[in-house]
Amino acid sequence: MRAAWMHNTHTLFLISCLLLYTQSVSVHLEQTSVTAPLQGSALFSVSVSGSAVVRWSFSSAQLQHLPVAVWILGGAANVSQMYAGRVQTHRNGSLTLTRLRLQDSGCYRLTVTEENGGSRDAELMLSVREVLYEDTQFLLVFVLVLGTLAVLLMLCVWLLNKLHSFITAWRSSRCSAEHSETELQPL
Repeated sequence: MRAAWMHNTHTLFLISCLLLYTQSVSVHLEQTSVTAPLQGSALFSVSVSGSAVVRWSFSSAQLQHLPVAVWILGGAANVSQMYAGRVQTHRNGSLTLTRLRLQDSGCYRLTVTEENGGSRDAELMLSVREVLYEDTQFLLVFVLVLGTLAVLLMLCVWLLNKLHSFITAWRSSRCSAEHSETELQPL
């Protein structure tokens, strides 16, 4: 009986070791590109399962592999100085970047490192766009105000023209009435 118990113990130990080493971290990326407005926020939505270290970094034409944030799933994040106060990390490995700047446009790389040293990578492209509709609204209001002023000026000119015609007709009728009363009499 003791031999059977030892055999079962060894079997359970081997199964647990296999599960420990074969349990890999999975990374599921919701989308590969994100477009967000200037001064807005962007959510880099991923789903990381397993026990791992999550590392986000940023690359652009000017900067290469600038660290953004590093944390162990479920733990506190270490956020780089450049992103301090603008980054929020999530339990599933996702990252939210707030108060976006044009310089934030570029490639964000997620590296998930397992306890056994293996890692998985995923990349996201962020495009930060200036909101142009505010300029369009300003232009539209400006054109409407100018159009209204132009219509009012044309109305004033038309009214002044009518008034001038009326005054001219009134003067000529008045002058002709005075001349008709003072007709010259024959001598």
